[in-house]
Amino acid sequence: MFTSITGFAAVILYVGGFCYLLTKLLKQPNVNTSMLQTLAGGAIVLHGLSTVQLVFVADGLDLSLFRIFVLIAFVINLVVFVSGRKKPLHSMYLLLFPISALSLIAALETPSTKPAALMSPYIQSHIVISILAYSLLAIAALHALLTGYQNWQLKHKKQNLLMRTFPPLQTMEDFLFELILAGEIMLTLSLISGFLYYEDLFDQKLLHKVTLSIVAWLVYAVLLWGRHSRGWRGIKAISWSWVGFVAILMGYVGSKIVLEFILR
Repeated sequence: MFTSITGFAAVILYVGGFCYLLTKLLKQPNVNTSMLQTLAGGAIVLHGLSTVQLVFVADGLDLSLFRIFVLIAFVINLVVFVSGRKKPLHSMYLLLFPISALSLIAALETPSTKPAALMSPYIQSHIVISILAYSLLAIAALHALLTGYQNWQLKHKKQNLLMRTFPPLQTMEDFLFELILAGEIMLTLSLISGFLYYEDLFDQKLLHKVTLSIVAWLVYAVLLWGRHSRGWRGIKAISWSWVGFVAILMGYVGSKIVLEFILR
């Protein structure tokens, strides 16, 4: 009951925040970010309470697909909320708020597709690190999408209402690579902890995920090298960041869909 109350209250705040932001952007480019951050902060707190109840159950950890979506959405919103206190990132809420609301509704209304599992603290730490890596790289992919859109608008000498809410392109690109670097560090720790704590990391159920995670790690490593050594930016940087994210997405979400819905 408590989970449903906090979850649907968070959904209401997310929808309210989305409507508020969209309405303000249609009227003027300068949004009252303090009001928006208040709505976002309240929604994130309620989202976090619901996440704890959905994922940390009596029998252990519930790592079914929709529960994990809720956890990842919570981490993404939290990172954007904290970073948004110093950088004008509120445009990202136009995508994050609806996605977060839908993930909560799906998790609250859909029975768990995977039995809860009791795990050692080491495995739990590996899972938390992995989720942080996926979340940071998902934010980077979303931010790359917005950066690419801004780059396209500038090249075609266009500027709509959404464009006027963005910081300068250089700031957008700098933040993109900060996210990618943080995500790459978390992904490195995730792979190392996986090799240390799992007895058979190349088991059939993990092989697909591990292989694509390594591919993603290599893609992001090349991208960071290109940025540092060759000054990569613009479309090249955005394309590489999305190649890495697609590999992560296929490795994690793809394997969970196969295991929980196709082979269940």
